[in-house]
Amino acid sequence: METESEPYVRLATLRQLHQVVADLNTARSLADTLQTVADGVVNGLGYELACVNLVRPDGDLVVAAFAGNPAAEALITGRVGSRESWERRLAMGEAWGALRFIPYTEGWVLDEDDVPQWYTEGPEPRFEDEWHPSDRLFAPMYATGSSGGELIGVISVDRPRNGRRPGAWGREALQMYAFQAAIAISNARLRANMQRALVRLEREQQALRASEESFRQAFEYAPSGMAIAEMGGDQHGRILRTNDALCRLLGRPASAMRRYSFSDLVHPEDIGTLLRTSAEGGRAELRFARRDGTYVWVSLRNSVVADAADGPRFLLTHVEDIEERKRRELQLAHRASHDSLTGLPNSAELRARLSSRLCRRPHAGQPSTVDSLDAAYDNSGLYASGHAIGHGHGPSGGAHAGAHGDGYDHHVHTVAPPEETVPDDGTKGLAVLFCDLDGFKSINDRFGHHTGDAVLIEVARRLTSGVRDGDTVARLGGDEFVVLADGLGRADAQDLAVRLRNAIIPPIRVDGRAVRVGASFGIGWAHCGMSADEVLHSADQRMYVEKRSRAKQHRRAG
Repeated sequence: METESEPYVRLATLRQLHQVVADLNTARSLADTLQTVADGVVNGLGYELACVNLVRPDGDLVVAAFAGNPAAEALITGRVGSRESWERRLAMGEAWGALRFIPYTEGWVLDEDDVPQWYTEGPEPRFEDEWHPSDRLFAPMYATGSSGGELIGVISVDRPRNGRRPGAWGREALQMYAFQAAIAISNARLRANMQRALVRLEREQQALRASEESFRQAFEYAPSGMAIAEMGGDQHGRILRTNDALCRLLGRPASAMRRYSFSDLVHPEDIGTLLRTSAEGGRAELRFARRDGTYVWVSLRNSVVADAADGPRFLLTHVEDIEERKRRELQLAHRASHDSLTGLPNSAELRARLSSRLCRRPHAGQPSTVDSLDAAYDNSGLYASGHAIGHGHGPSGGAHAGAHGDGYDHHVHTVAPPEETVPDDGTKGLAVLFCDLDGFKSINDRFGHHTGDAVLIEVARRLTSGVRDGDTVARLGGDEFVVLADGLGRADAQDLAVRLRNAIIPPIRVDGRAVRVGASFGIGWAHCGMSADEVLHSADQRMYVEKRSRAKQHRRAG
């Protein structure tokens, strides 16, 4: 009878099974729950050995709990079996409901896989349902309680105490127990995750509070300026908060700063730079207005403080005073482009200014048929080989609108007045006056370089005083000077050369001594198609022609 083959189906055994199932829900942690599952198999289901293999996040199964044999427990606890090996075991053998039984006659093929196991030996069974030490019985545990759910682990059992393979009731009891164990493990995991989440949330809140305090202190006591401004909408750029350093830098109290936006404080020439920086974030160098009306150069760095739901909300702005660095940069740039003795633009700066007015393509005096067609289309974009092919007449003063470079890079051509042999048509151009001092070498030889330097400084001053604002007076080197004067006709340029020569002739007093130098001027004209060196060479040649044509007595130093 069933009661004789399954002697543990007794009221006391049912009570004991009920107790171990109840114990599953009293464990305090996931580790306690897993051990309770293993202990329950040994204490309530009548097996001598039980092992709980838990699925890890990577899919493999680890021996998480063991009961019944301390030596075996020490041997395999914590060891890992691959998911592939476990799936092979659960797919073979006999299906006892949700259980899988692999008899010793088939299990030998599993001896070499990587699933942790213990080895026992024994004689051949004496009767049909006798348990053999190499028999294997597995109870899979699924998250939903059925094989259709996610596998969360497997219970391995061994050595039934009655020495027999479990009958129908024993199989049902183990299957039911695995179902309850899966629920208990899932609940324990959920509690553990909730506890970890609560701990993590508390830590994050503490970290947030600490971060907010750190930010407040870093913001308030930063040695450089800090501000928070609105981003987007009608109030874009409006200042919400500033620190003491920014208030001191601009000489404005914090209460007053909140009435402004950054666009109210920036130099008008730097508005575009500010808008690009505030729209995109990043760094820019611009000028801010102080309360006294002066401007200070600052390095401004914007960071967008974004909200996950609403998008960008604020600009965190870091403002650093770079006035001293800008002053040094301007000084270095001035030294690189100006003569150290006279303070005039040097040769490199002169050539740069001249080159900026010239293109490589000369302007045609009379429009060709193609040019006329292009003009008829109002320069609407007829291009050949990447260049504009039309030249329309430009503003007065001798400049003609044309094209320069590739694509749509428009340029105003520089042209020259007609030659002296041609009637003056009113064309104005860019005059280049090449000036060479007469008698300067003898002053250097007689009185030394100190006196010569003083003469050069005074000549530079007189030349600068004799030209218009916007004209360029440059020193090429030695006693050579060049004047660039735009918008002059041929007669205008000659009159300017006479005025400048007359300004140079009066005596120059140096250390109580009066010395005198003369000057020879050659007038060249810049026009597109020439290089800067070609323009200067042309003016230099005309200067030498003029120098040779004048009587020697008019060129000697007095």
